[in-house]
Amino acid sequence: MTVPEIDPADPAVLSDPFTAYGEARERCPVAKMRLPGMGDMWVLTRHEDAKAMLADPRFELSANSFMGLPGVPEHCKPYLRTMSEMNGPEHLRLRKLAAPAFTARRAEGFRARIEVIVGELLDALPDTGPVDLLAHFARPLPMDVICELVGIPAEERGLWREYGAAAVGGYGPAFLAAIPDIVEGAIEAVALRRTSPGDDLISQLLRVRDEDGDRFTDAELVTLVWQLVIAGQTPTNLIVNGLEALLTHPDQLAAVRADPTLVPRAVEELTRWVGPQLLTVPRFATEEVAFGDVVIGKGEPVMTAIVSANRDPRVYADPDALDVTREQPTGHLGYSHGAHFCLGAAFARVQTQVAISEILRRFPDLALAETPQRTPDGGTWRLSSLVVNR
Repeated sequence: MTVPEIDPADPAVLSDPFTAYGEARERCPVAKMRLPGMGDMWVLTRHEDAKAMLADPRFELSANSFMGLPGVPEHCKPYLRTMSEMNGPEHLRLRKLAAPAFTARRAEGFRARIEVIVGELLDALPDTGPVDLLAHFARPLPMDVICELVGIPAEERGLWREYGAAAVGGYGPAFLAAIPDIVEGAIEAVALRRTSPGDDLISQLLRVRDEDGDRFTDAELVTLVWQLVIAGQTPTNLIVNGLEALLTHPDQLAAVRADPTLVPRAVEELTRWVGPQLLTVPRFATEEVAFGDVVIGKGEPVMTAIVSANRDPRVYADPDALDVTREQPTGHLGYSHGAHFCLGAAFARVQTQVAISEILRRFPDLALAETPQRTPDGGTWRLSSLVVNR
């Protein structure tokens, strides 16, 4: 079996990763990819293999991640290694302490506060003319939610919006420049809640102890805030991807408008169909592991192609069709799988549900004002704008 090769910088891949990765998936369960500065990678293209690998302890995450970025100040590095870069007992300890604060029940309990934030952002939109929902709504929303969740004082939230914009824009100069400010802001937030607790996440986690008396250190809480800033930007791209999909599929939009109770199911389908994360971060094999006829050697890096696994016809009927009434036969991989399943998935789901519901409710005549343009990005499916008429 010939292993297909995917070039993430190929314009054809950038403009239509669904077709490119889908064709590779049907040829072989494993593809090859070369990333600048990282060398050759294995890429799992099918749902069953991808799900199995993400739950397999024989594949470990690297400890380097953001700490290895050039230009990161030394004093910030101790705070940049999150649970997402940890394995085994080290990861399990922190996950166990944090998990009770991120349950679906907690997220539902936070829904009313998200509704207020969504309403305020929509109230602030220009009264007339076309508006870019990415710039004026979807981009600031996740950071406003994180600030409310974490307990950032109101007077500081404008700065945190800038941090969120830098994070969602990718690993460029603005992102690197924001890292010291994010870390310092997180240190100040934890220190404030140590002396003045409230009903926010940091205050909750400062009170958490497990059955053995273990608890978060202040440094670990600072790192958790950093993780929320980085990972918590997913709804920005998911919301505008989802709105674009609905606006270009009038039958699906009509179905959601006719039955607003479909929104939670529609959000799951949109996450499967146009979820922003195309690939998982690399994991490294601790021993030889075979996928079909392909053997991944010890120490070799492997990624999951979420973009193809979530459209695998072995799992989904008519997988390239958008169907907001679809009952997912098995979980999509939009929030990964296994021990590193996205900690904030429940909050991302509620946030996206509220955002799409309220936009459709407020703007019954919502329509695209111009053809949406995408930002070329081999790892993220994202728009550079979503300009609409209301």
